Amino acid sequence: MPKQAKEMGALEVKRLDRPGFHAVGGVSGLLHRITETGARGWVLRVTVAGKRRHYGLGGYPDVSLAQAKERARELKDQLWRGIDPVAERKAANDARRAEEARRMTFADAARQYHEAKAHEFRSAKHRADWLSSLERYAFESLGDLPVAEIELPHVLGVLKPIWHERTETATRVRQRIEGVLHWATVSGYREGENPARWKGNLDVTLPAPQKIRKVKHHRALPWKDVPAFMADLRGRDGMGARALEFAILTAARSGEVRKACWTEIDLDARVWTVPGDRMKTGKPHRVPLSDDAVALLEALPRFEGSDLVFTAPRGGPLSDMSISAVCKRMGVDAVPHGFRSSFKDWARSSTSFPDEVSELALAHVNSDATRAAYARDELLPQRAELMAEWSAFMGGNRTG
Repeated sequence: MPKQAKEMGALEVKRLDRPGFHAVGGVSGLLHRITETGARGWVLRVTVAGKRRHYGLGGYPDVSLAQAKERARELKDQLWRGIDPVAERKAANDARRAEEARRMTFADAARQYHEAKAHEFRSAKHRADWLSSLERYAFESLGDLPVAEIELPHVLGVLKPIWHERTETATRVRQRIEGVLHWATVSGYREGENPARWKGNLDVTLPAPQKIRKVKHHRALPWKDVPAFMADLRGRDGMGARALEFAILTAARSGEVRKACWTEIDLDARVWTVPGDRMKTGKPHRVPLSDDAVALLEALPRFEGSDLVFTAPRGGPLSDMSISAVCKRMGVDAVPHGFRSSFKDWARSSTSFPDEVSELALAHVNSDATRAAYARDELLPQRAELMAEWSAFMGGNRTG
């Protein structure tokens, strides 16, 4: 039989001062522990399933010797009956924490997902628009719901009211809800299928966006009429006219041109590098400059304290309306963006360049061939030749 410890009294326990474990007797395995720092407490040392375990019974003197003995006897009785109160308490705490985690609301999940993806947005505006679209269309019905409880009817309740009238917006909202719920699943806040998934799910209950979306094409000038338009445009004064001319020469979007800066332009290399935060693709885009584009830039005035290439009369960038107004004053049924379509039609009809060359000129990275070309060298030499031909077609040799 194991040696029984001499049973101590309360005064003897009080006089203990050596760090370590001290058997106090009365209940086998009951120890009084003193740490190196002088902290004191009660421990029950027992063997459970062949392994030695230590169970804390409380600190001393808050728990007296008599109380420690009582707790030790109760614990040993539970262990004898196959009950491990510490393991049960831990399991209960784990279950409670898991349940609390699963109560995360959609609004909280959306904000955490948005924060996690903050550096992936191409601009501050895109980052703000992402969350505001959910706040406007989804939070009212989903915001306070636990993500673990969101099912197909909840998602349809958000999408159906806007699916036909605001199809493009609704499509973005669906994609963002799907992203939030996928994040919640990966993060352990929900289980099962994603009710915002399109394929094999919502595509059964909602019409395909492309079948109902009202596509609005930008009004474009027929490509054969562009040279006459450019001749008229070059005879007009004003920064708006010059910005429109530059946009047509480079096949660039209005926003890319209006906010162009001199630091983006290398006249020696004849390249304009548009930063990613101003591109629809979110990636920097190099634009080769033809002789006419370079001549236009060299003839422009530069304003002290401003890096903008095209400056509004009162400073700052030109407005979109200032460029659109040029087309209106010239009496053509076209908008600035439409000249990109004119360029594309001309490239397909009048040149032998592969389609991906003009696609890259337009910064359209939407096909396997274009992506492969973009990954190599952006086809910059071929695009430079294409833009030179485009300039020549419109009546090159600009005099400034």
